Amino acid sequence: MNTPLTKELLESLRRLDGCTLANAIETFNVRLRNEGFTDGGLRCFFPLLPPIVGYAATVKIRGSAPPTAGGYYPQRTDWWEYVRSLPTPHIVVAQDIASHRGLGAMLGQVHFNIQRALGAVGIVTNGAVRSIPTAETLGFQVFAAGVSVSHAYTHLLEFGTPVEVDGLKVHSGELLHGDQHGVQSIPLGIAAQIPPIAARISAQKRELIALCQSSDFSLEKLRAAVAKDRP
Repeated sequence: MNTPLTKELLESLRRLDGCTLANAIETFNVRLRNEGFTDGGLRCFFPLLPPIVGYAATVKIRGSAPPTAGGYYPQRTDWWEYVRSLPTPHIVVAQDIASHRGLGAMLGQVHFNIQRALGAVGIVTNGAVRSIPTAETLGFQVFAAGVSVSHAYTHLLEFGTPVEVDGLKVHSGELLHGDQHGVQSIPLGIAAQIPPIAARISAQKRELIALCQSSDFSLEKLRAAVAKDRP
């Protein structure tokens, strides 16, 4: 794990909307433009909440089928120490690897409160969640593929290992950003350089939009403005 970012830098990144952040990351050419973000298969349950930023706490879950022996899987609490070992804030990223993904929900009323107490600001899962009103009351953001009325046999398999959720590959401790547009990873090596680049991009957008809404608009001026903004 790299040295955690300062609170001021984390807040600067959190204030960015997802689209502006993605645009800024693209300028560094540190990854392919079709990588590093969810592909639209998850629902942002609370789009009016502000963006979240946090370090990934990765877990793998499963539970559409019952255990071969016994009536249920034992509850694991050892992953709480792992989550607590990460710098805050963090975001729980749970990959459901069940044969019937999302049939049951491990993450609900109790886990929302536990994770919030441990420093989490949200959950990302390709599985299901439940007890949605609890998360909304807590201001706890949720990105999930669906909901389930039951936890079925869902249980935790492992934690701290790489996961993949909705096309986004995530390692433990990786920095994530999420808002109504989706979830994306932020390369730590360029994190400090992103806010000023994002500010420049936002200024360029405002200039273009002002031109489009101006009575002085023309295609010639639009082409000139676009050409000026290109690297």
